[in-house]
Amino acid sequence: MRGERLDRLLARLGLGSRKEVARLVRGGRVRVAGEEVRDPGCHVPPGATVELDGKPLRVRRHHHVLLHKPAGYVTSRTEGPSVYALLEGFPTRDLSPVGRLDKDTEGLLLFTTHGELLHRLTHPRHKVAKRYLVHLLHPATEADRQAFAEGLVLEGERLLPALLAWGEDPTRVELTLLEGRFHQVKRMFAARGNRVLYLKRLALGPLGLEGLARGEARYLTPEEEAALYRAVGLWGEDAQG
Repeated sequence: MRGERLDRLLARLGLGSRKEVARLVRGGRVRVAGEEVRDPGCHVPPGATVELDGKPLRVRRHHHVLLHKPAGYVTSRTEGPSVYALLEGFPTRDLSPVGRLDKDTEGLLLFTTHGELLHRLTHPRHKVAKRYLVHLLHPATEADRQAFAEGLVLEGERLLPALLAWGEDPTRVELTLLEGRFHQVKRMFAARGNRVLYLKRLALGPLGLEGLARGEARYLTPEEEAALYRAVGLWGEDAQG
């Protein structure tokens, strides 16, 4: 196999535009398979090591970026303020969001370059859990819990069963869904005569927000990537992140 062009690979790793990474290469700062290269258009053989200033780069086949989305940003490239403005240094051109969060919704938003992974994470057939913290205008009730567990009928269509839980304060609840329809959380509570005042996604499958402040983004760890692939049945088929 011929491999990927060096300048495109470096740009995909978030090291700059094609012109910017070309300057890095021409400056003698990049080595491929232990050899200094100065041609940005050379092709990197599959599996070859790539170093910048003597430090090995992790050559990712796919990118998976976790963002702790703050309120006030839209999940869109064409409208603003855009969540992509929070992904400086990442290969935003190739990243697609796994589902969307409303402008006033906070929390976990995953981006990926892996089309099949995105499909499996969002398709209800794979039943990937999405857990939310919800502040309500009125206290949740046992009737709400039962209705959600049975599969709420929304606009004539039955939803998948959802888990509703709370502690001492029933206006502060957690809701776990196995699908992600348009404005689903808000519409579910509206159908029960309630209103969502605050919404935050806490988890997507095995992923959480621990250690990630609002507005911060990072690559998934290898352990998180493996857990995510296993969650949707891709481990062993396409497990290289």
